[in-house]
Amino acid sequence: MISQQDLLDTLAQVARALGNGHRLALLERLAQGDASVETLANTTDLTVGNASQHLQHLRRAGLVTAQRSGKQMIYRLTDERIVNLLGLLRQVAETNLAEMERLVSRLFAEDDADGVLEAISRDELLAGLASGEVALLDVRPEEEYEAGHLPEAINIPLEQLEDMLGKLPRDREIVAYCRGPYCVLSHEAVQRLRQLGYRVRRFEEGYPEWKAAGLPIA
Repeated sequence: MISQQDLLDTLAQVARALGNGHRLALLERLAQGDASVETLANTTDLTVGNASQHLQHLRRAGLVTAQRSGKQMIYRLTDERIVNLLGLLRQVAETNLAEMERLVSRLFAEDDADGVLEAISRDELLAGLASGEVALLDVRPEEEYEAGHLPEAINIPLEQLEDMLGKLPRDREIVAYCRGPYCVLSHEAVQRLRQLGYRVRRFEEGYPEWKAAGLPIA
């Protein structure tokens, strides 16, 4: 006879799969779009062998699926709700772990007294887009942008920012976004653009959270 403990033990398989920072990084990358093992390894600074092992753990837990395309294995999230699950993990950790709060504060330390690097919320962004007062800047790599992005976002990968400033409007506030709340790409873009005189803030979330909320994407 199946017991409640049997169910909880099975549920714990998912928790164990999530209990590794490299696997969370792989899930964050897959939240941007499908990717090969090689791409995932490069993005997360893992060897192909280590990335493959972590992906197998995630696959056994039902968090990712894989499909062969030629000689490559292409991975994807099994369910959009995984983005929400990662968001809940983040909220619980930030609320209840002092170390997490300290690390987040250091990651996004405000480096001026005026708080110009303060993030913009989802509601503020929606209002700015509706009024035409905001231009979106996606600083993720091109392949992630092509897999999906916020409507009308301008794609300038961070390493190309200074070379492609002509694509950015001067008459609107720019909102930069990237992979999620802990992605430093948009934060660095804001710092650089502020130094060049642009009005710019970063989005407090990222493309995956926007998509998981059911908002329009392109």
